[in-house]
Amino acid sequence: MPAPQAGTDPWLDRWLGLVAERAGTAPVLELGCGTGRDSAVLVNAGLHVVGIELSTESVAAARARVPHGAEFHCRDFRESFPLADESGGAVLASLSLHYFAWDETLALARRIHRVLRPGGVLLCRLNSVNDFHHGANGPPPEGEDSFFLVDGMPKRFFDRAAVQRLFADGWRMLHLEERTVERYEQPKVLWEAVLERE
Repeated sequence: MPAPQAGTDPWLDRWLGLVAERAGTAPVLELGCGTGRDSAVLVNAGLHVVGIELSTESVAAARARVPHGAEFHCRDFRESFPLADESGGAVLASLSLHYFAWDETLALARRIHRVLRPGGVLLCRLNSVNDFHHGANGPPPEGEDSFFLVDGMPKRFFDRAAVQRLFADGWRMLHLEERTVERYEQPKVLWEAVLERE
């Protein structure tokens, strides 16, 4: 099978069966949906998407890309989610949870846990400490945080232990893998995690 071309990033393909099984008719909450690239994949698989994105331009692009089967909210997803607790079948957070202080990131993980029904899944991708092309400085000294300003934007970089700490309470780790993807001009190294709400 040929390698994916830069910019395609077909990462969701292998998880669609699991997401469809766990979500059923419940909505999939997408945090940081951007221009709707992943939203379109989910809707094309028959799922209903509720996306949250901070950028008004990106929300407009997502609505144009996915005119049916999804609803998009322009807001900071650290605010309340547009779903009731235990109503989501799955949550998608692809490269969107690493912009915040550690306590805010932990609080987001708890809120994601609450919005999922038992057995629901979170698909999450996070910056790796090995993502040198995109601002990582390598693993931090013991007891220190990998939270840096990169081109004026705060970004967190995770090692395996940090991912496991983030999801230590109330989650069952189904999959955790460090991967290199060709989404941007330079290869990006990230953690791909799939978690089940216990």
